[in-house]
Amino acid sequence: MLSEPPPSSTDAEKTVDSPGWRGRWPIEAEVLLALSATAAGLLAFLLITGTVVNGGFRGIDEAVLLALRNPADLSDPVGPRWFEEFVRDITALGSTGVLTLIVVAVSGFLYLAGDLKKALAVVVWSLAGALLSQFAKAGFARPRPDLVPHAAEVFTLSFPSGHALQSAVIYLTLGTMIAATQQSRRIKFYVLAFAVTLTMLVGMSRVYLGVHWPSDVLAGWTLGAAWACLGWLIFRRIGSEPSRQ
Repeated sequence: MLSEPPPSSTDAEKTVDSPGWRGRWPIEAEVLLALSATAAGLLAFLLITGTVVNGGFRGIDEAVLLALRNPADLSDPVGPRWFEEFVRDITALGSTGVLTLIVVAVSGFLYLAGDLKKALAVVVWSLAGALLSQFAKAGFARPRPDLVPHAAEVFTLSFPSGHALQSAVIYLTLGTMIAATQQSRRIKFYVLAFAVTLTMLVGMSRVYLGVHWPSDVLAGWTLGAAWACLGWLIFRRIGSEPSRQ
């Protein structure tokens, strides 16, 4: 029998996506990085909050909202009507109803797949994120923007943006969970990039529709991202536990 030829340089390059490559990154470094990201998100949230309380964002907030409206009719967002409807579709991806359906679907799948711990963790962590949003809103009690007419119905307070915060919690947490199951760096990057992009689009849609100040959305993003990073540590711990099946 002929022996197999030695691996080429091209084959060697492909091994960077192998489990062996993952093993070169110490778990301590991953945990430290996640904790640092969590701390950075909380610090950014506190800085934004302090600036908002002192009125530092007022000029920027107003300028951005006015730039997104027709000067002749402030009730008319810039762009064609179809784009306005498209933005409403995007903003619905951060609504309580849509996010609840996503959490139910994911947790149900995990339960049927035999991973009860992760299924419960998804539900508990998502509910905790929703409570975090409500407590933050009640604590700051910032009214909604009154500079321009709202292009969508709103029922809660303004700071931080619940859509931005909860979409960051759900999409970033689930994105990291999916990415952790993949070996390919390209797939990991794609999943995480899509989760980040979706989170950003939801937040920007709230500003376009005039229902949030930009600073509300920034605060929601930072606090939600910090919560998602902390959740990643928990899900990583659950995923590293040996299965008892």
